[in-house]
Amino acid sequence: MGALVLLSALLALVFPGAFIGISPKVINPMLGLIMFGMGMSLRIEDFKMVFSRPRDITVGCVAQFTVMPLLAWGLSRLFALDDALTVGVMLVGCCPGGTASNVITYLAKGDLALSVGMTATSTVLAPLLTPLLVWLLVGQTVNVDVAGMLLSILWVVILPIVAGLLVKWLWPRFSQQATAYLPAVSSLTICAIVLIIIAANASKLLAGGMVIILVVVLHNLCGLSLGYLIGVLLHLPSAKRKAISIEVGMQNSGLASSLATLHFAAFPMASIPGALFSVWHNISGAIIARLYSRER
Repeated sequence: MGALVLLSALLALVFPGAFIGISPKVINPMLGLIMFGMGMSLRIEDFKMVFSRPRDITVGCVAQFTVMPLLAWGLSRLFALDDALTVGVMLVGCCPGGTASNVITYLAKGDLALSVGMTATSTVLAPLLTPLLVWLLVGQTVNVDVAGMLLSILWVVILPIVAGLLVKWLWPRFSQQATAYLPAVSSLTICAIVLIIIAANASKLLAGGMVIILVVVLHNLCGLSLGYLIGVLLHLPSAKRKAISIEVGMQNSGLASSLATLHFAAFPMASIPGALFSVWHNISGAIIARLYSRER
């Protein structure tokens, strides 16, 4: 997936004219499709695990919604980003964990049940926490529509997940067959989202994109490192440390781009950090999975 997303980003940069006519409005239904697939892939056991291991889930979600937002705020200040890029970085930091984190945790030989539980829990909490955190951290300088963002996350994330769960319950045989194709569909959809956003902002990105690329890379790597460090400080076993590290460092960056497009239209570049994060965290995820898989 990392190679596909990187290829999509390069195509958008080199041939932006071929894709610039695609409306960014299609990003939201695309993200809804990914979330629908997530709903179809969830199991009752995933929700039971949340209640059977409340300490692990609480530690992971507190880390998720503190480490990444604070890193986003600190990096935005450190590199003196303008309002548009600051909003974009903050949206990435305040979003829940990404679905790709579960695959990376599996490859890293981490605690897969904890990873899935953290993704599900942070996604359910996102309608409230994501708009609130963005408002707290950048609301003094940028107008943040908290209620609008909450409704957007409900429509674009929660509703499709619920629909996916219902389809799985009503048509289990169809769902079981379809689940085999969901990773490919999600990967191609993320590629399309990256392609649309980068094509729309290719000239600006080429003119001064190195700073935001550096911020995105640091955001992800620091999140992975601090997530792992939290596990070490709490004396958690290796499998749990890996899961928390990956869940904290890998964000639902597609949601960040969607929210930027919907609610920060005055700042077109606000969608860029989410698109770049989608490219980079799949590359770093593959690398970290290789490194972690060697750890016992």
